[in-house]
Amino acid sequence: MAESSNVAVRRGGRRRSTSRAALEHLAFELFDERGFEDTTIEDIAAAAGIGRRTFFRYFPSKNDVPWGSFDEQLDVMRARFAACPAEMPLLDAVREVVVDFNRVDQAEVPWLRRRMRFILTVPALQAHSTLRYADWRLVVAEFVGERLGEPADALRPQAIAHATLGVAIAAYQQWLADPTVELTQLLDTALRALSTGFA
Repeated sequence: MAESSNVAVRRGGRRRSTSRAALEHLAFELFDERGFEDTTIEDIAAAAGIGRRTFFRYFPSKNDVPWGSFDEQLDVMRARFAACPAEMPLLDAVREVVVDFNRVDQAEVPWLRRRMRFILTVPALQAHSTLRYADWRLVVAEFVGERLGEPADALRPQAIAHATLGVAIAAYQQWLADPTVELTQLLDTALRALSTGFA
């Protein structure tokens, strides 16, 4: 998920953001200082030393900032599903891809933690998050549907996609509550339990 953060110094010691990752990190700092709802696009742009129009080259809206490069990551997720061996059991494939999707460099873990805290706890983001969750579920449902020979919007692909997302969110909440645990281990454990019907 990480992108390079090329920056240049501007007046007042602030750094001019020239990448989406750098702008995202600056926005996170402002969200923590002022609160998400009280931070405007103009605030983020001014702090980064860019214009409002430039902000929109990186993000369609303020609500998209916590999601980072989500669309690109979904493309990566599709590619990983496509690369799964045909003989791999369906739910094992789902588990492996979802766990891998959530694997980040150690240096990015604090930013991922902040990202997920915003996504899961800021009320103003909930409606937007619903749309993003739907995009994520579609990637899973497309893969499951292809494996089962069913349309992605059929019951079984949709049920598996919804259940997988629910398990992932539960793992994220546990991870946010306890910084000593490893996210990918939580996801692996929970998704293994899902594949056995939580027996």
